Amino acid sequence: MKIKSFTFNLFQENTYVIYDETKECIIIDPGCYTEEERNTLTHFIISKELKPVKLINTHCHIDHILGNKFASREWNIELYSHKAELPLLENSSEIGKIYGLEDYEGSPYPKKNLSDGDILTFGKSSFEILFTPGHSPGHICLYNKKNNLIIAGDVIFQKSIGRTDLPGGDYDTLIQSINNKLLPLPNETKIFCGHGPSTNLEFEKKHNPFLN
Repeated sequence: MKIKSFTFNLFQENTYVIYDETKECIIIDPGCYTEEERNTLTHFIISKELKPVKLINTHCHIDHILGNKFASREWNIELYSHKAELPLLENSSEIGKIYGLEDYEGSPYPKKNLSDGDILTFGKSSFEILFTPGHSPGHICLYNKKNNLIIAGDVIFQKSIGRTDLPGGDYDTLIQSINNKLLPLPNETKIFCGHGPSTNLEFEKKHNPFLN
């Protein structure tokens, strides 16, 4: 399994393309907003001869869904997310205007709702879905035990955690999600965050002030 990250839009959001030897790939949280950002994503997928098969949102805050419609249309792939994120998706056009994102073209609705314990497959690879609300009502993480990695969205960052002051956020719920879903994972688990650099669970247990 290989992971390519891109940092897109004014929020400096991390978009991920994950693929394996079959060349099938999934696109997670496409934040590409400008034509240049879309071209960057497209060029990588073409250059690696990849076949996108699924589009996943860890959550539906505007910075993580700006490229949903583009990716869905460009590669004819369906969107997967948690059902509790639907209100955020439905209101995304108005939210986009608040941030001056006048060219945001909306998002398709998910064709598949992901729930805790679901197994998401592509190629010869798979992820377990972990339900981790708190930053948003229906936030999910994607965990791959074989490769000791988790796509964590905005649940946890290097030496920080996701903000909880946005609509639907709740600090106590987020801490409970981290304690119940992330901290029991092996210390060597690598964490791919929705913003900023990647980290690992052992480092966060030692240095993240929100975990102590």
